[in-house]
Amino acid sequence: MLDRLSDTNRRAFLEGARTFSPAVLATFSWGLVTGIAMTKSVLTVPQALGMSFLVYAGSSQLAVLPLFAAKLPLWTILLTAAMVNLRFVIFSAGLAPHFSYLPLRRRLLLGYFNGDIIYLMFSKQNFPTGRQPGKEAFFWGLAVSSWSSWQVSSVVGILLASLIPDDWGLELAGTLALIPLIVSAIATRSTLAAVAVGSVVALLAFDLPYRFGLPLSVFAALIAGTLADLIAERARPKPIGAGVAGVSGASDVSGEDRAETKAKPDATRTAR
Repeated sequence: MLDRLSDTNRRAFLEGARTFSPAVLATFSWGLVTGIAMTKSVLTVPQALGMSFLVYAGSSQLAVLPLFAAKLPLWTILLTAAMVNLRFVIFSAGLAPHFSYLPLRRRLLLGYFNGDIIYLMFSKQNFPTGRQPGKEAFFWGLAVSSWSSWQVSSVVGILLASLIPDDWGLELAGTLALIPLIVSAIATRSTLAAVAVGSVVALLAFDLPYRFGLPLSVFAALIAGTLADLIAERARPKPIGAGVAGVSGASDVSGEDRAETKAKPDATRTAR
């Protein structure tokens, strides 16, 4: 596949894969936990494999497993999954200016491969919007690395669930591996405000039904980050140079007016 890419796209793809490499451990741990959980629930092995490849969203997969076990109505399961995955709407909106020139079919494919860590790492590159050589290839470097590590670990968890003890603490290992990635994304005060408010709201709303606390914390984080940006913008002092230029200009005009006023009486006396 790489042989068919241009030199720019090949380098960008490999750079995307290298950028994702620190997150492979976290992704592998979460995929393994999700695969084990699916197999040890009410799902059969073919059903678990189908969910892994079709859904490809670990948080919602884990969220709906207890609902399957409780034999709740389908609308309840779908609503819960929608609440958990509502954050992907925000991720897609963030990617839209970068890939809006692509055909719809290709954008839908990008949307399937998008994810939390992928969006975070892509955003940190500060690409300009619109068409740019190597940008889509960089995204695919991230996406292929994420999808491959997730699916391999998920399939291993599904097929070898009976051989993996429950007390290994793989879920905690995945969480600990994700923390440095999240902390590295906190580069501004608005981001810090968003993380702090979102974390508090997520904890307070943890027991809400249908996992409604997750989208609630996301929207709270967005509002907090936006307000922090507005406050910082209003508190920012105005450039001093502009004020000096205005005063200087006013002085020049006043001087000209005074000179013109003095010249008028002299002209009148000459006419007399």
